This record gives sequence, structure tokens and C-alpha cells, in this order.
Amino acid sequence: MEPHILVIDDEPQILRALRTILTANKFRVSAASRGSEGLTLAAAQPPDLVILDMSLPDMDGVEVCERLRQWTQVPIIVLSVRDSERDKVRALDKGADDYLTKPFGIEELLARIRVALKHSAQASGAPEPVITAGPILIDLARHIVTRDGEEVKLTATEFKLMAYLAAHAGRVLTHQAILNHVWGSADIDHTEYLRVYIGQLRKKLESNPDQPKYLQTEPGVGYRLLTDA
Repeated sequence: MEPHILVIDDEPQILRALRTILTANKFRVSAASRGSEGLTLAAAQPPDLVILDMSLPDMDGVEVCERLRQWTQVPIIVLSVRDSERDKVRALDKGADDYLTKPFGIEELLARIRVALKHSAQASGAPEPVITAGPILIDLARHIVTRDGEEVKLTATEFKLMAYLAAHAGRVLTHQAILNHVWGSADIDHTEYLRVYIGQLRKKLESNPDQPKYLQTEPGVGYRLLTDA
């Protein structure tokens, strides 16, 4: 069966474009122009993925995201205007899986959808014990990271950080989410920890740490591990 995508956006041209693009790529599409309408549709016809605009006429997109998360773990990709990093972080912290900045490319949108659907399918079953990102292999069960077949020695904190990124490969993780998971809630404001440890991981794992292919920075928001770079 074709995956069902619910698009919640109040711009008619965006709705038309997304319906055309997604239908052409074998997705079944439902559309809503208001947050309340989107929530009703999501309850009546549960989608496999939601594409959610942050600016809606009746409620904030973050509120829609928060309400959805009260009863469903469906992947949510947020659409955001440029320079609204605070909104992106709020949405991600409320349960969104990813975001795209308007205007966005068709291929990038489709790639993000594939990643979100894949992650959703994996979450419903057993977690993947081994994640591969180019020459980097992260074995979560054995606590081993290799590059080009050679084991890379990581500290306990470096491995915990890498494992968290790998377990959510392809998804953007906010600074606060990473800090809370790796260091604990008392340190969620210490973003300097992340800069240091991400820098160390890049030196150990990237061919060119100054131009990383896999450990990607999402400016003002957080980091993600790309498996297809």
C-alpha cells in the first residue's frame, strides 16, 4: 500500500506543489490548511508521515506537533521559514523528527521523507545494532566504532555521543536533546561540551574534519549523522 502523507500548510501553492510531487512519487496525500483540520484528519485517517508548516492561521505549528505527540509517534517533518531557529528547536524538542527550510528542493524533501519513514519502521521493530555511514561503522551492541575496517578508540563519552547520533541516523537532534542524553539534564545549557566532543569525533572519523561529510552541524539547532553523504 502507498504510504499516506498528511500535509498541513496554509499556502495553497505549497499544498498543490506537494500534492503533485508526492503523488508522482507513489505517496497517498491528504491535505489540511489549518492546524485543527490537520489534527482531525490525523485522527480519522492516521498517516504514515506528517509534513507540518510552522505558520498556520489558527494555531502554532509547535502546538500541532505537541498535540500529535500526545497520541501518535508518526514521523513529523516541519517546514520552516529561514532564520527561525528558535521555532525549529521548539518543534524538534516537542517531538518533530526533522525540518526543512522554505524554499526547499524536491530531492531533499523526498530524501528526508525516506529517512523518516525508514526510522519509523525501525522503531516499530528491533533497533538496528550496526549503523554504517560511509567508511564509518558503529556497532551499538559491541560498543565498537571502526573506520575503513580499523577500530577507532573512543572515550566513553565520545561513544555515548556517537551511539546516540547513530541510533537516530539521518535525523537532526537538538543541542538540548543531545546534552540531556549524554550528560544529563543539569548540563543542557553547556553547548560548548558538544562543540568540543563533536570536534574530537570529526578528527577521529572524518577524512577532512574541517569539511565533515557525516557528522553534520545544523546551525543554531543541533547535529545529525548522515549515512548517505
